[in-house]
Amino acid sequence: MAADTRAATGPASATVAEPLGKLGPLTGLVIERIQVSDDVAASKFGTDSPIEDPVREAQVLDSVRKQAEAAGVNADAAVAFFRDQITASKIVQRGLFDRWTAHPEEAPTTRPDLGSIRSKLDGLATALLAELKDTEQVRGKPVACRVQLALAGVSGAAAEHLDALHRQALRAATDSVCRPAGPAGSNG
Repeated sequence: MAADTRAATGPASATVAEPLGKLGPLTGLVIERIQVSDDVAASKFGTDSPIEDPVREAQVLDSVRKQAEAAGVNADAAVAFFRDQITASKIVQRGLFDRWTAHPEEAPTTRPDLGSIRSKLDGLATALLAELKDTEQVRGKPVACRVQLALAGVSGAAAEHLDALHRQALRAATDSVCRPAGPAGSNG
C-alpha cells in the first residue's frame, strides 16, 4: 500500500527504488527521508512532542552548515536544502496527525523511538550532503537541473507509490535543489 499507512504498519522501507536521472540518487535519499517522517509522526502522535521544534531545527541546520563546510559543499545551499527537508517532514507530520485524528482506526498502534529515528536522519544527512557535492555540476545548470529533478521526482514518486501527501512533501523537499548557490558561490 502507499506510504500513507507506513507509520501505522511498521518502519519506513530500508531501501528506496532509485529514481531515474542524474538527480536520481539525491531524490531517492530525499524520498527515504520523507518516509522516515512517517515514523517521526508516529513517535509524536498523542504525546506532548510538538511538530514545530525551533530549537531542534536550529541545531540540525547548524550541524548541516558545519558538515557542509567540512565536505566542501556550499553551506548556504546545504542549509537551504535542509530547511526544505524540515519543511517536508512537517508537511507529512501535520498531514498524518490530521488523518489519524479524523480516522483513529488508522493511527499507529506502536510508538517508534525518536532517538533511533534521529540517528537514521543523521545518517541520511551525511548521505544527502555527499549527493549535494556529487550533483553540484548538474544543479549549477538551472534548466538541465529542473529537467533532471522532474524526471527523478516523477519516477521516484511512482516507484515508491507516494500518495498525495508524500508527493507534496517531495515537492517541498526539493524546492531549492535547482536554485543557484548563495553568496558563498558554488564551491563552498
